[in-house]
Amino acid sequence: MLEPASSSSGGAALLVALLLIPLVGAIVVAFLRDNDRLAKQVALGFSIVEFVVMVISWISYDPSGARMQQAFSVDWIPTLGVHLSFGIDGIALVMIAALALLVPVIIGAGWTDKLPADRSAGAFLSLILLQQAITVGAFAATDVFVFYVLFEVMLIPMYFLIGQYGGARRQYAAVKFFLYSFLGGMIMLASAIGAYVQAADTLGEGTFDWATLVQVVSNAPLENQIWIFLGFFLAFAVKAPLVPLHTWLPDAAAEAPITVSVILIGVLDKVGTFGFLRYLLPMTPDASKTLAPLVLIMGVAGVIYGALLATGQRDMKRLLAYVSIAHFGFIALGIFAFSAQSETGAVSYMLNHSISTGMLILVVGMVIARGGSSLIADYGGLAKITPALAGVFLVAGLASLSLPGTNSFISEFLVLVGSYGNEPVYTIIATVGMIFAALYILWLYQRIFHGPVRGNALVDVTGGPGTAIAPEVGARKAILDLSGREKLVLAPLLVLVLGIGFYPKPVLDVITPTVDATLSSVGISDGGN
Repeated sequence: MLEPASSSSGGAALLVALLLIPLVGAIVVAFLRDNDRLAKQVALGFSIVEFVVMVISWISYDPSGARMQQAFSVDWIPTLGVHLSFGIDGIALVMIAALALLVPVIIGAGWTDKLPADRSAGAFLSLILLQQAITVGAFAATDVFVFYVLFEVMLIPMYFLIGQYGGARRQYAAVKFFLYSFLGGMIMLASAIGAYVQAADTLGEGTFDWATLVQVVSNAPLENQIWIFLGFFLAFAVKAPLVPLHTWLPDAAAEAPITVSVILIGVLDKVGTFGFLRYLLPMTPDASKTLAPLVLIMGVAGVIYGALLATGQRDMKRLLAYVSIAHFGFIALGIFAFSAQSETGAVSYMLNHSISTGMLILVVGMVIARGGSSLIADYGGLAKITPALAGVFLVAGLASLSLPGTNSFISEFLVLVGSYGNEPVYTIIATVGMIFAALYILWLYQRIFHGPVRGNALVDVTGGPGTAIAPEVGARKAILDLSGREKLVLAPLLVLVLGIGFYPKPVLDVITPTVDATLSSVGISDGGN
């Protein structure tokens, strides 16, 4: 049974603030398009305030309390039973926290980035803050129609961030990203309407209220559940993305600015796996169990496929996209293995992937900023020139392959241990992906930072430490180690990678009650054994 939402005025005020701060920030920064420096300062200020409010919200959250906390609701379209209803559970909390952390980090990381000549920092940062506001709303929405609207609207700022500020093929990548996700959302709308009709048949009036639909649709005939499941699943599988619905991600990641890729891969894609947990399992429990083999096949295929293609990539940004496809396969495995351990691991993987992969994307961006190329073959021996960058890159890479002592280890361990009892074959196949993970991460690190100094990092021994020759033009340019600003923006991620790696309890304490409630809604209360 679902517990009622907790909606104290203080808690609701925190959630309202989390929704409005980045939205107001986006509006204010949009008017600062003629002053890039002030736009950056104001955007950073709003993002830091959002992070502080997020910390207060985390402290105020009671894991032993109602599932939905800090909740509030306002009538929007009463004739359709649509309300602007929001609340957070443990899963939404950790994802909103990840976003609140990453936004100020990427603003700081991109402080000196050069934008296209006809684009302003104000417009760019306004889109970043707007993306944050919409994504927070999607994680917190407790009305299915509101979630659908935000699911579609969140495509707009990301479309412009890729299409106006990306690489040479930015328009192609942006349109492909938009079309895949938009069409998936339209299919989801059909299922949402189906759930509304099911509620009308059962209750005498339709509703989009999440808690009510969970009670109604979960008791519907299996055939009805399957049709509702399929519409939501296709939308979420595109967003996640799962193989074979993944093809938009490598193009989007390769063309998007590095700071945008952090949000795209680190958080926005998690709306898909979040949807599995918030909507599919509680609303369509029988269909979820019936169709679980399909999802498991897609997830495990993603683990192997993503790992294999990552090993063959020549472009660092595309490599990271395929790495993430493999990671999302692990998350899907954990969710649809239906055990307490595997699902807890999957949710913590969503958070830890945001941190470790976000960190890895940023350090890759720092390498590209120094060498002017995203091709792996253009680098070599950078550790001799940038030892601090090499060290942070190595930590981020090891966290990505889930080395013990890093944050991702506990997540991957819980997924594999928890999944093995219910799905041993899929788990064994997925474990092979861990071998490839070590291969592509260590291979990437070795090619860029060790061996002879070559390509864009060719050292000019007469120019002194920290200088290099760009051989194609014969001009000297500085290849410098991490600056103070870069160390500052990477520091919180590094602390969390190691801190959660050695002491994951605070995160698991927040996640576990929501996972237990989700499994209970599927009819599993003993860990799935």
